Amino acid sequence: MAKYMLIMRTTDEGMERLAGLELDEILETMGRFNDELMRTGVLLAAEGFDDPADTVVVDFSHETPVVTDGPYGETKELFGGYYLLDVASKQEAVEWAKRLPYAHGTKVEIRRVPTIDEFPQDNEWVQKERAWRERTGQL
Repeated sequence: MAKYMLIMRTTDEGMERLAGLELDEILETMGRFNDELMRTGVLLAAEGFDDPADTVVVDFSHETPVVTDGPYGETKELFGGYYLLDVASKQEAVEWAKRLPYAHGTKVEIRRVPTIDEFPQDNEWVQKERAWRERTGQL
């Protein structure tokens, strides 16, 4: 099994489509999808993000970091949320992504999340993180 993150990048078109729907309908449809992920045992985490108007950006492209309000870059493709899945392959992650409700007007980026076992185990910082993960029940 491997961890894959599905990152939803919502477009203005996708946001407009959702704005026309009742919250109860969205919760019902997303709830059914999330329930299936939970029942099959592949869901590790999932969160949706708040309104991009409440975003703060820390920009490190200058000598001193610059903090600004509002979303970074273009508002055409903002991160809307994510799923973290534990699946057998990238293809299985793709198959789950293709079933996402309300995905019209959205792009889903799928990225594998490496495990701590893939890093040099003799590294002091990797050892400290492994110990922390073990203490907190993440390993």
